[in-house]
Amino acid sequence: MTAGPIDRVAYRRSRSRRSTLTAMVSTIVFAAVLLVVVTSSPGWSRVHDSFFNLRIGWESLPALLDGLWLNVRVLVVCEVLVLIFGLGIAAVRTLRGPVWFPVRALAIGYVDLFRGLPLLICLYLVGFGLPGLRLQGIPTNPVLLGGLSLVLIYTAYVAEVFRAGIESVHPSQLAAAKSIGLNYRRTMRLVVLPQATRRVTPALLNDFVALQKDCGLISVLGAVDAVRAAQIQSATTYNFTPYVVAGLLFIALAVPSARLADWAAGRLATRQGAV
Repeated sequence: MTAGPIDRVAYRRSRSRRSTLTAMVSTIVFAAVLLVVVTSSPGWSRVHDSFFNLRIGWESLPALLDGLWLNVRVLVVCEVLVLIFGLGIAAVRTLRGPVWFPVRALAIGYVDLFRGLPLLICLYLVGFGLPGLRLQGIPTNPVLLGGLSLVLIYTAYVAEVFRAGIESVHPSQLAAAKSIGLNYRRTMRLVVLPQATRRVTPALLNDFVALQKDCGLISVLGAVDAVRAAQIQSATTYNFTPYVVAGLLFIALAVPSARLADWAAGRLATRQGAV
């Protein structure tokens, strides 16, 4: 006798429930053991007072939220600019023909330079080097200079992501678009870019999750964001709790984006599996 469809479904559900229960129990046991080890350590009382002071954390929260709002604004503006410039550089790198070689070489040089340059060094070079030139029209606002550094670095990463998506479109589709009379511009806009963008959406979301964290580095130029606000509060209270609160705020900002990236990756995998 073979098991029917209902028996197989019931068996799978029971295995799923057992797996979920096992994972829950193991997680609780691990968390309990970790909590006991940490709280029973000799220096826990001092660490608790220095890093987990609820009173200081609550009192510093308004200033940290004001700083986080600056980080959010920088993030939104940088994301839009990175998408625009990254797509443009990716399109330039996919141009064919010897006449476009100088433009392709410039795009390749830009990507190689800023993809290999550490963000912190770029922040110092842009934030202190550009104002040092004393040229007319060069901004001196640390927020603008920090945002410019973020755009320069992340545009290089996003350009490579877009290029990979563009090159993943099968050549037969380009030939089909050419056969019905579409020129290169319309082929890119109507055939290539929609597919490329859909395929690289999970990778783009992951890059923007990283950008959310790196927005806190603009504090090295003097911008009063969440990180700099935590530094000010820590120096005032002689306590490290504001840094912990700032870290939790960044985590709360990044977790929804990370789950969105996971959802987009899962949806893309499902769609590809169904094709």
